[in-house]
Amino acid sequence: MNLLEYPDLEVLIMQIRNASGFDFSGYARPSLLRRASRYLTKNKLTLPQLISHLEPESDIVFDLMQEMTVNYSEMFRDPDFFIGVKSEVFTYLESYPGLRFWVAGCASGEEAFSLAILLKECGYLDRSLIYATDLNNKVLTAAREGVFTLSNVRTFSENYLLAHGQNSLSDYYHVSYNKAVISREIRKNIVFSLHDLTGDGVFNEFQFISCRNVMIYFTLELRQRVFRLLYESLSMLGFLCLGKRETLRYSGIEQNFRVVDTVLNIYQKIK
Repeated sequence: MNLLEYPDLEVLIMQIRNASGFDFSGYARPSLLRRASRYLTKNKLTLPQLISHLEPESDIVFDLMQEMTVNYSEMFRDPDFFIGVKSEVFTYLESYPGLRFWVAGCASGEEAFSLAILLKECGYLDRSLIYATDLNNKVLTAAREGVFTLSNVRTFSENYLLAHGQNSLSDYYHVSYNKAVISREIRKNIVFSLHDLTGDGVFNEFQFISCRNVMIYFTLELRQRVFRLLYESLSMLGFLCLGKRETLRYSGIEQNFRVVDTVLNIYQKIK
C-alpha cells in the first residue's frame, strides 16, 4: 500500500531537485510512488519528516535517490538477446581494430560482465573497451567489486547456458567466502562510472550501446531527450539495443535507424 499520493510525490520531486539538482520529473510516476513509499516505510518516516532532512549534499538526499532509481538486473538476462547480438552484431563488428561499448543504466554490472564474457568467447575482448554507467553510486561500487551471491550465480549460469555460452560460467569467476567474484580478466576492460542519462551529455563515440529496460521508467518527453543523447553517442553504422518492452517508435530519431531485429529491439544507425 502506498503511503504517498501523487500530489505528495510532486512535492518530493521538487524537494529532491532543490537539494541535489537531480530531476525526477521525467520519470514515470507509478514506479516513483512505489519506491518513495517503500523508502518512508523502511526508514519509519513521514513525508514532512523526510522533507525536513532534504538538505543540499546531505546523506539522506543521496540515499533517497539510490532508492528511487531502478537497480535490478541479471547476467545474460534475456538469453536470446545475447544470441542475437553474437549472430547479428558481432559478425559486423569483427573487422574493427578497436571497439567501444556503452552499457547505459548498468546497475550492479551484470550486463557489462555478460557482454565482456561474450566478447571474450568471440575473441574481441582484448580490442574492446566497455563503459558501464549508472546514476546510482551504490550499485556502481558493487559493480566494480564484481561480487555476487551464489544463489544469484545459479540463475546467471542457467541464463548463460540458454545464451549458448561456449564454456561454463564458473570459468569466469572464483568463489571466496561463499561469494562469487568475477575474474580480473573479465573486469579489466570495463570502466564503471557515474552518468545521468537524463541530464549529462555525450562523453564518447560508440559502436554499440545497450540501454535495456531503462526507457520504460521515463515519460515520453524524457525518452525523446535520452534517445537523442544515445543517437549522438553512436558512430555511423553503430548498434543500439533496447529492452523487449521498449521501442524506437515516437523517439523522434527512428528514421535514422534500420531495424536489425524487431523482436530483440536491435537497431543500426544509418544516418
